[in-house]
Amino acid sequence: MSAQNPAGNDPAELAKTFEPAGLEAKWYAHWEQNGLFRPKRPDAAPFTIVNPPPNVTGSLHIGHALDNTLQDVMIRYERLRGKDALWVVGTDHAGIATQMVVERQMEAKQDKRTNYTREQFIEKVWEWKHESGGTITGQLRRLGCSMDWSREQFTMDPHFTKAVVKVFVDLHKKGLIYRDKRLVNWDPKLKTAISDLEVETRETQGGFWHFKYPLADGVTRDDGLDYIEVATTRPETMLADMCVAVHPEDARYKSVIGAFIDQPLTGRRLRVVADEHADPELGSGAVKITPGHDFNDFEVGKRAGIKAGDMLNMFDAEAKVVQTADGLVPDEFIGMDRFDARKLIVERMKEQGFLIPHITKDKEGNEVAADFEPRTIQTPFGDRGGVVIEPWLTDQWYVDAETLAQPAIEAVKSGAVEIVPKTWEKTFFNWMENIQPWCVSRQLWWGHRIPAWYGPRKDDDGLLVHTVRPVRDTGSLRQCFVAEDDASALQKAQDYYGDDFEVRLDSDTEREVNRLSFQTSENKRRVFLTRDPDVLDTWFSSALWPFATLGWPEDNPPRHGEGDHAQHGGGDSPDHATPSASRPDDSPLHHPAGGPPPRAGEDRSLLAKHYPNDLLVSGFDILFFWDARMMMMGQAMTGQNPWKKLYLHGLVRAADGAKMSKSKGNVVDPLLLIDKYGADALRFFMCAMESQGRDVKMDERRVEGYRNFATKLWNAARFCQNVGIGASSSVAAPTATSAVNKWIIGEVVETVAALDQAMADLRFDAAANTVYHFVWDQFCDWYIEFLKPILGAVSDPILEGETRTVAGWVLDQILVMLHPFMPFVTEELWHSLGDRESELIVAAWPKPETTIDAAAKREVEWLIALVSNIRTAKNELGIAPGARLEAYLPEPSAQTRAIIEANPAAIERLARLTAIRFEAAPAGAAMQIGAGDANLIVPLEGVIDIAAEKARLEKALAVSQKEAKSLEGRLSNASFVEKAKPEAVEKARADHAMHAAEAERLAAALKRLG
Repeated sequence: MSAQNPAGNDPAELAKTFEPAGLEAKWYAHWEQNGLFRPKRPDAAPFTIVNPPPNVTGSLHIGHALDNTLQDVMIRYERLRGKDALWVVGTDHAGIATQMVVERQMEAKQDKRTNYTREQFIEKVWEWKHESGGTITGQLRRLGCSMDWSREQFTMDPHFTKAVVKVFVDLHKKGLIYRDKRLVNWDPKLKTAISDLEVETRETQGGFWHFKYPLADGVTRDDGLDYIEVATTRPETMLADMCVAVHPEDARYKSVIGAFIDQPLTGRRLRVVADEHADPELGSGAVKITPGHDFNDFEVGKRAGIKAGDMLNMFDAEAKVVQTADGLVPDEFIGMDRFDARKLIVERMKEQGFLIPHITKDKEGNEVAADFEPRTIQTPFGDRGGVVIEPWLTDQWYVDAETLAQPAIEAVKSGAVEIVPKTWEKTFFNWMENIQPWCVSRQLWWGHRIPAWYGPRKDDDGLLVHTVRPVRDTGSLRQCFVAEDDASALQKAQDYYGDDFEVRLDSDTEREVNRLSFQTSENKRRVFLTRDPDVLDTWFSSALWPFATLGWPEDNPPRHGEGDHAQHGGGDSPDHATPSASRPDDSPLHHPAGGPPPRAGEDRSLLAKHYPNDLLVSGFDILFFWDARMMMMGQAMTGQNPWKKLYLHGLVRAADGAKMSKSKGNVVDPLLLIDKYGADALRFFMCAMESQGRDVKMDERRVEGYRNFATKLWNAARFCQNVGIGASSSVAAPTATSAVNKWIIGEVVETVAALDQAMADLRFDAAANTVYHFVWDQFCDWYIEFLKPILGAVSDPILEGETRTVAGWVLDQILVMLHPFMPFVTEELWHSLGDRESELIVAAWPKPETTIDAAAKREVEWLIALVSNIRTAKNELGIAPGARLEAYLPEPSAQTRAIIEANPAAIERLARLTAIRFEAAPAGAAMQIGAGDANLIVPLEGVIDIAAEKARLEKALAVSQKEAKSLEGRLSNASFVEKAKPEAVEKARADHAMHAAEAERLAAALKRLG
């Protein structure tokens, strides 16, 4: 049965002009509607990759285009090789980003989140998701991504939520997830902890303030000073200072180590501690330590014996000053914004004489005093909130990443997981071996709710300790119950409290303080459990992506429209799911129009078959935030590594190598490139430019060039169609007798081998360039030209028939080899050349099953060298390309003579030579043309004006040499190279290379003239 062609079952005559837009839309819909992205192959070897799930709020950017193109090339390649190729697709719920989008929409309507209950707000997020959350999935389709959309995943799908909860509970039981008080990156605008990935460092203009901290109790230093000078870029934090650190070997301070300081504003008594964090060469060598508001200070404070629970916190969630636990912050600062407090603190310290002015000189050279030393400061900002991040001491949930990292480290060291390029291993080990606890709680409403409930703790006598402490403070007076759902939490609590208590859930989970922890009923005292209000870091759930998408801990996830896919989890435990009526099964995100129904009889052990995955393709920038965490979670929950190989590609940068950013205005929209040049051209560009370990420089001219490549192939196929060359019926190479046909078959053999090796090595650039040069050079430029005289000759119908068969087979091999890179144009040509048994997307990878004929290869390469060299010589000497010339070859070798005598038509047609004479050339000016072991003499008398041509060449040579020398002098000037704009230096280098090459070409032309 033949494959269905969307445009009709009969092969269509190719249009004169290649227009990608229409055929891209046509073929993608056909592939998807017919289930061709994952054809039923239950007995085939698996090949599995998962896409890094893009944010549900996202749209396709140029990085997505690179990442997903490389994945699609691999999945299409393995599908053509007959494997059960599964590309898992889905989106991430993107906790912060999604909540911000919905809240901004509410703000536009003069509404806000806090006008609703948590459940009501989450319902609004789900509504937005189903209306607007599928943008990027449609854009991935435009790129040609052949993902298994019937198994599209979402990190908030109920089956996925169950997996997330199970992981949290299991790791908590093992002590690998715990509650702790530590510093986090706090976004005062979003009022949540954020990960390092969500922090961007910007240069800001700030200051360095110097202050006197007076020594207490009349103590003085050896130099007689009664104070220690400290400097800070954040004066506001002195309200929570807890000590001053000096280097243990700093002679200036040895005598006062252990002494005390009275902090001027708060009156707090601070101890002088010895710690190597204090650099004697930096500033005064003394550092004020605020462990509750600086990551380095936190570690110094711990080494000084200050417990995290005792560290002072001077900010609330909005970074406004609050009273510290010791009550020593002056009232005038309470409630102030941190930056307003900074100004007032400097003012007060100056009034009291504790500010050390910064002395500088004005234009006249006079000394002037300023309050601070101007500094350019590397300042952390939240990438979404857009405000300065505050290190904040708070109770959060943490994963013991150090323990989980060990199996991942061993997997890479042993080779069980291969990182490509290998150069990234050093970076991987450095980070993993120094890994810090992973903060996984976020103060949001949208996301996976942390499965923890709190109630009053029992004292040693079994009595409840009553507390009205804030929900966030779990302190020693709270008992925590971690469980899969409400029922399990209630049972755990009932077991803890005993039969004398009635345990209930407190439904008001958003109170800042608990309601009365227990009440008296008729027979029992009632205890209320409060659910932890936080959600999990988005990276926590996405770390489960390789196995949770396959249904773990079950065998399979339900398909869209099956089972719990028809519901959502609402962000809480599964028993809080909302009925599917509010989210129709035919939503565009989950059900592409015309999508395939579930495949009957499919092997149900999806997890067993496709986990571990085979490959992960990822940008190097998420090596630690996602890739390493998948390794940790995969080993911890399944005992296996999530994949066998990790490929890390570079970033896509602007043409000048600069990082793309909206502020620079150099961002490239891949969808606009697709509109202009087609998806195939953009995909091929991405592959051809993806060289291991290097970033991709965006070059629209190259994209245009690959559109021209697609056009070249289109025109070649159209020529074949017009001369009756059609589809092949054989995977193996046909029999050939002529040298040209044997040669092109051998070229296919070599190309397939090189392509397979490049794909095995994940050298996408080598793979793309291999097939590119075969198509453009060997097939289009040479083979088609060689076969034209054969097809035009009526004297040898057997050779003509053989050539049509070989040409059709070679063109088929080209379409299959090129398909992973350019799927749309190849599928269109595949069907236009004949009736097919299957679509190209599920055809068979080339297996020529033949050897290379060395004699035929040598013969054709001799002809190619002859034609190329004579065309070059004509161009150098200004001879018309079509001019027919005589050639002489006295005493040729037997091998060369045989080649010439076997190919008179090709030599005459392509080299534009009359019959080559095997005799000495007549006297006079001539040029020599090399080909193999032959050196042909081509007389020039009467063809060109020898003297005039020499004069022209000599004049042009002098100009090129002069320009090349001038540019060489400029480039050898270190001052120019160092001080000129980079683009000017690059242009000078390019111009020098051009003139040097031109001079070399002109010199060669003069040499030809003798």
